[in-house]
Amino acid sequence: MLDVLAAGSLIAAIGWRNREWRLRAVPLIGGLALVLTLLAAYWGATAVGVTDPLPFSVWLWFGLAVAALIVLAAGWRTARWWRRGMAVVAAALAALVCANGVNQFVGYYPTIDAAVNDWANAPLPGQVSIAGLSREANATKVPGAGKLVAVDIPDTYSHFAHRQELVYLPPIWFVRSQHRHPLPVVELIGGERGGPGDWVRLGNAVQVADKYASKHHGYSPILVFADATRKFNNDTECVNGPRGNSADHLDQDIPAYVEKTFGASRDPHQWAVAGFSMGGTCSLDLVVEHPDVFTHFIDISGDLAPYTSTPAASLHDLYGGNVALEKQNEPLLVMKAHGKYTGVNGLFLTSTEERRHQREAKELSSAAAKVGIWSRVEISPGTHVWQFAAPAFASAYPWLVNQLALAGLSHHDTQLATGEHHETRHTKTA
Repeated sequence: MLDVLAAGSLIAAIGWRNREWRLRAVPLIGGLALVLTLLAAYWGATAVGVTDPLPFSVWLWFGLAVAALIVLAAGWRTARWWRRGMAVVAAALAALVCANGVNQFVGYYPTIDAAVNDWANAPLPGQVSIAGLSREANATKVPGAGKLVAVDIPDTYSHFAHRQELVYLPPIWFVRSQHRHPLPVVELIGGERGGPGDWVRLGNAVQVADKYASKHHGYSPILVFADATRKFNNDTECVNGPRGNSADHLDQDIPAYVEKTFGASRDPHQWAVAGFSMGGTCSLDLVVEHPDVFTHFIDISGDLAPYTSTPAASLHDLYGGNVALEKQNEPLLVMKAHGKYTGVNGLFLTSTEERRHQREAKELSSAAAKVGIWSRVEISPGTHVWQFAAPAFASAYPWLVNQLALAGLSHHDTQLATGEHHETRHTKTA
């Protein structure tokens, strides 16, 4: 409907007018709009790093929005007031249709409500303040759901000026007498563009944890919705470099704070990292580089190594041109240099449409097996969007909780429970 209104508004704004307008102005406007659209597409693929080509319809509506603005400027002095108004309406509607096309392509906001709540920075469902936790702790019975609390984690080790983050506390946390041992922790990391709340709003992680807890007497790990990028468009790939010491924040600031504030486990076998897209790359990288902090991962559609737009740009953007530092953050090289790992395992989840990610996941899984890391590659229907990542995480969550629970077993028992091999599995969804 919006596309029809946008097209109609643009036609009304252009109008028939006079011969010179029709034969000279309109073709020039169309040509200029086309050139600007092509330049924008080139800029998006180079400066911004949009490597997956956007659908033709997105660029069509981008061009029409540009055309409407040119019509507004070119015909301002001669056009009637209502034509000016129609040009403004056409530009706004075309831009909205274009933005919606981009959103549908990347799968960022599943609903209009999700977009509005994010833009308005509205509190997330179940969110409470740190002060409010003290009133709810030491409950006499297990609550029906966990709580989400916004936290300001000190950047003591990293000096990484991150945004406010979120912590999910499962129902069992509020009944201290019900759990004798400290709870395990999962850090969740989103894509290169977004924020800590993405795994809550788009990944449905809180609902997944609550659903699991409802079937296990309130038990579920603590979830930390981490900020790995500091701002919306600061692609750090979770490494220390010119864009900030993201790795130090994730593997030092957060564990120290969560262990102290929420009494979480200090055992690295009870710490995991899960992520989508950039966050998937981060999950494996953090585990193989810091097995003294994390030993489990869920890599959803991550890359072979930290990457921005091109190899040269990645070296410059992430490492300031330091080749040695780049090599220290490439999982294949890190695993080879480290040698045998103990008790480390994970899942590589990717979709049927992501052929490159499938190849890379299999390569990483094969390399991991050579150094004692058990892993499995699962390929399910979908593409590189949150609508794939959310159910993929939900299906893997019970496996992850089970691995965290195995921390109390001996290494021999862990080998028997998890195996020391790698495999690939294709799954089907309804």
